This record gives sequence, structure tokens and C-alpha cells, in this order.
Amino acid sequence: MKKVVVIGGGTGNFVVLSGLKHHPVDLSAIVSMADDGGSTGILRDELGVLPPGDVRQCLVALSDSSRLMRSLMNYRFETGGLGGHSFGNLLLSALEKVTGSFEKAVEEAGRILSIKGKVIPITMHEVRLKMILRNGKVLEGEGQIYKSEEIEKGYSSIFLEPQPVVNKQAIDEIMNADVVIFGPGGLHTSLIPSLLVEGVSKALRETQAKKVFVLNLMNRRGQTTGFKVSDHLREIVKFTGKDIFDNIIVNNSLPLKELIERYAEEGELVTNDLERDPRVIATPLLHNGLKDVQKGDLLKRNLIRHDPQKLADAIMGIVHAS
Repeated sequence: MKKVVVIGGGTGNFVVLSGLKHHPVDLSAIVSMADDGGSTGILRDELGVLPPGDVRQCLVALSDSSRLMRSLMNYRFETGGLGGHSFGNLLLSALEKVTGSFEKAVEEAGRILSIKGKVIPITMHEVRLKMILRNGKVLEGEGQIYKSEEIEKGYSSIFLEPQPVVNKQAIDEIMNADVVIFGPGGLHTSLIPSLLVEGVSKALRETQAKKVFVLNLMNRRGQTTGFKVSDHLREIVKFTGKDIFDNIIVNNSLPLKELIERYAEEGELVTNDLERDPRVIATPLLHNGLKDVQKGDLLKRNLIRHDPQKLADAIMGIVHAS
């Protein structure tokens, strides 16, 4: 059975893992630990725990437990003192307190959810993501960086504080993989933070695994405005030290015009300017299940998204050839 390692955070990891878990592969998810927004940020600040949000999404994606259990993990309280918190985030934080270790908390949650594969925090140390813009402004934390509309004007540095010690298991997984999937996900908030952990970029350069970059479908206005595939790739190469990718998966289908218009204030489609690059696999990857969504039903950023099975099929073509 081929070993596939997925690196990233947030909904990107969720989509990839949700599709791949239905295929005969040995799956591992390496998760960025820079999340500090929403429920995760409050729990970090008030309880002194490591960020549970992205880990929770990976656990749910890999879970073979009942639909009810998966829904429970993602259930978000709407009112009262717990308003805004998801049950899964609270469970992981409580397990960390009970077991005395976030690593053990993730393992126990994995058992509860009967996950297919492993979920591995990229570090077990508390870190904050910071960015210094060219105008001197400092963005403190992933939440501020995610909301910023000034990043496209340039930044002078992005870093984790303090510099974390990498989880050795994450390095071992990368070195022993047959295929490593990098992305999709927020460029500055999910992908680059993983590369800022010392040892990760080196492992990606040295592993014999095939490395696959999955491009985002959309750009984020104010951060990657007008970015083409080559721009996303160039930004990642700044942190990997060289172009490490054997394949680049890019969507080549168009969403409904109505969805593009509704998304316009947040960003535009990423266009492929590397058609002649033999590494590029351009294929339809859009999820088609939102045609009947009524206005206001979902956040606009969720209207145009990857289809987990289509993406998994594209990845499995590479896995079988590896």
C-alpha cells in the first residue's frame, strides 16, 4: 500500500483527506499549528492549549465513524457562554488537559472517531504566525493575516514566534512517503506556515517521494490578487529553497457565472499560465453540489470549492504511477 502524506491546514486538508480515505492508501495528515482565529484562538488564549481547529477538521475527514459522530465533532454552539465554539475543539482541548499532552489528545480523538490514517501536528510547541509588511505594519497572528487586504503590496518577512521545534514524526512521515501532497490552502495562513517550521523544507527537498502541489481554485483579494499558477508556485519556492514539485494539479473548469459574480468581492479564479509545463495536470475539480443554494445560505468562500472525489482521482493517478 502506497504511503501518502498531506501537508497543510484548514479546509484544504479536509477536502484532500475526505476524498483519499476512500482509496487503498496509507494516509497521514501533517497539520499546521499556527491557527489562532475564532474558537481556536479563544481556547488557545483562555486555556493555554494548542490550536485544535485544523486538527479537528483532519480527524473528521479521516473518520470512519457514524455521520452523527462526525456532525457532533463539527457542531458549533450558537448562543451562551459556548457560543462560537465547536464541540470538537472543546473535546480536543479537554483531552489535552486530561492526558497532559496534545499529541495524546489527538491519538485518543483518533480512536474515538475510528480514523483511517494518522493526524500529526507539525510541532507540539505553541507558536504565533507574524508578518511584517513593507510599510512596517506588523500583522500579529493568522487571524490578522487572513483578514488583511494589504499583503499584495508586499511584505518583508513572515515567521513563527518563537521558532518551534519540529515534531520528529512529521519529518519521518515525509521521508518515508511515496507521495507528498502540498495544498490546497491559504497561501500565507496554511501553506507557508508549515514551511516555516525548521526541518520541513529540508525534508521535502531530500525525500524520494513524489511531491504534488495542489493549487487553490480562487485568489484572495488583497493577498493574492491577480496571482496566476506561476505566482503561487514562485511564492512557495521562496520557502522550500527550490522548485521541488513533480506534479502541479490545477482546476480547468469554470463555476457558474452567478457564483463567480457572488465571489467577486472576495477574489477571482486562479488562471493557469503554465499550460506548457509537463508537470501540470489540468482537470475539472469543481464541486457541483451548490447549484441550488439560496442566497445567504453559505459563506461565499464556500460556494466555489474542490470536489473531494475529483481531486482524489487526480491524486490517485499520480500515486499509481509512483
